[in-house]
Amino acid sequence: MTKPLEKSLGEQGRWMLLVLGTAAMLFAVGGRWDIAAAAWIFPVLLLRFARNSRGWSGALWLWAAHAVAAVFWVWESAIGLNAVVVAGAVALAALQTLPFLADRLLAGRLRPALAVLAFPAAVAAAEFLVTVVSPFGTAYGSLAVTQYGDLPLLQVVSVTGPWGIGFLIALFASSVNRIWERPSWPAWRGGLVCAAVLLTVVVAGGARLALAPSTATTVRIAGISPSRAVTDAQHAAFARVTDIAAAPAARVEPAMTAVENDLLAATRREAAAGARIVVWPENGISAQESHVSAAVDAARAEARSSRIYLEIGVRVFGTRSHGRDEALLIDPRGTVLWTYQKAHPIPGSERFTPGDGHVPVVDTPYGRLADVICYDADFPAMMRVRADIMLVPSHDWREYGRAHTEKAALRAIEDGYALVRQDEAGVSTVYDNEGQVLATTDYFTTDRQTMVAYVPTHGVTTLYGRIGDTFAWLCVAVVVLLGGLAVTRSRGVRGRR
Repeated sequence: MTKPLEKSLGEQGRWMLLVLGTAAMLFAVGGRWDIAAAAWIFPVLLLRFARNSRGWSGALWLWAAHAVAAVFWVWESAIGLNAVVVAGAVALAALQTLPFLADRLLAGRLRPALAVLAFPAAVAAAEFLVTVVSPFGTAYGSLAVTQYGDLPLLQVVSVTGPWGIGFLIALFASSVNRIWERPSWPAWRGGLVCAAVLLTVVVAGGARLALAPSTATTVRIAGISPSRAVTDAQHAAFARVTDIAAAPAARVEPAMTAVENDLLAATRREAAAGARIVVWPENGISAQESHVSAAVDAARAEARSSRIYLEIGVRVFGTRSHGRDEALLIDPRGTVLWTYQKAHPIPGSERFTPGDGHVPVVDTPYGRLADVICYDADFPAMMRVRADIMLVPSHDWREYGRAHTEKAALRAIEDGYALVRQDEAGVSTVYDNEGQVLATTDYFTTDRQTMVAYVPTHGVTTLYGRIGDTFAWLCVAVVVLLGGLAVTRSRGVRGRR
């Protein structure tokens, strides 16, 4: 039998696996420098390292490797290190290490056909549990986001949720490792089964893209952000005061009003060009508590005058609290249909009181409209609503805007609606319900901050939308079941001895 490569290299070969696996993982963390292939490579190498290390000592090294990757993601995304971010990175690294530890403890105690499932089930279960127990959602720790652009593969999330991609990547790693250990016919047969599963998923996804009926009915939607000139002037005005909420109105309101007027003028222009829905970004306008009503009334008057549905993002600076981050939808009669408050403030960054997480949905002549704000879209369970068009006003920054918008594409495929993400200081994109880009614009590369798309007014019903996280819970159950079988089998072996 051929010796595995790392045995031929000796102890140095084992550490080489750790180093190379960690290096590959740096480019599969959901950041701006992701390489899709890296997400398939690093689990193969790190799983090989785990199986050739002592259980707990190997797990500690893998924990360190994942912590390095998490810190790298923070750095490349320019999020800024603070106590909350560091603690979150270390905690997430521990959760991401558990699948490797589970495989190390279970694989040698199970029959090969079952052992190959331990790692993929554990990876999918760990990714799912991250969104349940942590405040980070799928912003970090989901392998699905690394495959952005591979639309045939991504269609599987309409059945499994994002956890299905992690399962497939881990299944590939587990199958390759079985062949690496024992390149015999049973191992190769298992590899062929894995290849057949992957091929089936990609072919079925391609068929979904090719055979999906075209939607004849569309609505023109415009996403607009204020011009760079007025936003820069507003930032300068804010920098001259220590407390925006308590600052004299004369020092901050002129800059706020300039932004508001810029957005109203752009709204009027796009409505005249044919837009029936206009979307402003998160924090599109900023207002002190005393000025909020006037700002909203001006937007209502514009919606009524232009006869459009107008979604506005408002950052309220309050003296008695940390303020509010809101989105309001106004109909063509000037009626406010909802006032939604952001449910997931960014940990360690945003301090305002979160909303209740209830996603508003309303029937319109252009389908069922729904709304969340920016970071809310990183929580798949919250996004699982019956809608035709999901509005996601957002506010990012240069280093993270594109990656964050790309992650939101998964929600459109999972839940079968078109998704409009208007992002100030980032990349704005409109996706259809298959994740295909209908329009996109980069805040930093254009003078006019406007995005226009013709968006389907009817979504589709997905299996994931109906059954939710059933696949993820099945993976949790599989891990528990395999653990029980491993214990039972180990006791049986000891009894025979």
